[in-house]
Amino acid sequence: MSTPLCSSKCFFFLLPRTRTITHHPKTSPIATTLPLDRRRYISAYGYTQAKALVYPKHGSPADVLNLHTHSISPPHSNLVTLRTLAAPLNPADINQIQGTYPTAPPFTQDLGTAQPSAVPGNEACFEVLSAGSACKSVSKGDWVIPRRTGLGTWRTHLQIAEDKVMKIDKEGLNAEQVATISVNPVTAYRMLKDFTTLKEGDWFIQNGANSGVGRAAVQLGKRWGLKSICVVRKRDGAEGEALKKEMQELGATVVVNDEEIMEKGFGERVKEWTNGGREPLQLALNCVGGDAGMALAKNLDEGGTMVTYGAMSRSPLRVGAGMLIFKDLRFLGFWVSKWGDRFPDEKRKTIDEILGLIRDGKFRDVPMVEVPWSYETKKEELLDAVQGTLEGFRKGKGIFKFGDT
Repeated sequence: MSTPLCSSKCFFFLLPRTRTITHHPKTSPIATTLPLDRRRYISAYGYTQAKALVYPKHGSPADVLNLHTHSISPPHSNLVTLRTLAAPLNPADINQIQGTYPTAPPFTQDLGTAQPSAVPGNEACFEVLSAGSACKSVSKGDWVIPRRTGLGTWRTHLQIAEDKVMKIDKEGLNAEQVATISVNPVTAYRMLKDFTTLKEGDWFIQNGANSGVGRAAVQLGKRWGLKSICVVRKRDGAEGEALKKEMQELGATVVVNDEEIMEKGFGERVKEWTNGGREPLQLALNCVGGDAGMALAKNLDEGGTMVTYGAMSRSPLRVGAGMLIFKDLRFLGFWVSKWGDRFPDEKRKTIDEILGLIRDGKFRDVPMVEVPWSYETKKEELLDAVQGTLEGFRKGKGIFKFGDT
């Protein structure tokens, strides 16, 4: 549990933070004070002023999110004070705000809000600002990520127990890469490894192929000698061709759109790609659901497995009896949050392996759209970015990039 934070009932003296420039050791320091509208305030007793997006109830992000200012006391014992460097905006984060996700951060008044409120966000890269005297695994300047989901990462600073975060070797990495490592790349890695045994030359098929998980699966599959049929949403003209080329450069063997896979005769095309069906197609990765998901399953070989890790269409999978009886297909689900909680050591190994590939230039980042967040950033700017996560075609994953906070 974090230490109680100051609310409006706490009283302490605040001093304006100034920026001092020393021109020469023998001369007196010349202090320059920031303009009034850019001053931040710190306590004479070492309190850190922080801001967080919070919501007091579930609903549409535009209706329930507020930007809350609060203070964090100096850490003691096993507590660490963290500054957020980057935090992505994932669909699951939005679902938690809406109240449609299986888990959600708790509603509390730890931040001094008028009503019990929660902080959204599950992924982030933090820098340790200070650590309590009992902390052993992290120290000032280290980079850390949440050990489990539900921490609440859409904020400039937080204070948490040392065992709630995981230290990352930041050498050769940037904050955005670290902030986005624990969900999408890990999901792709585990789905390719844990549900069926794929050998070099085998195939897998996936929808949502240009998503964060899809792009990771393409790159990892290529590295492991796998071939892939990648289904993306249809885009007209040059945009569609550009996406196809981009996916092929990542390592996709075949790229088709979501209308092509529904066409009669698509199975014959699959047979042609797989050398007359002699090269196994045993795994499908589904994040769409509904008819789009079943279109993947229809192309699996006998005894194949479809793993569902999302349901963007919000439509159920209607599995025909013939798929179960005559083709002996398996339909399974994967939730990386639950897997990580059950297998923390494997999660750590997977993260370290993928970060190693990034350092070596063997794994490319998902396209990102940076959303600057400094101390002066207005609530409306942040909410616009959150709303953008709900839109259809986007240029990349939204990610809060924290500046002078």
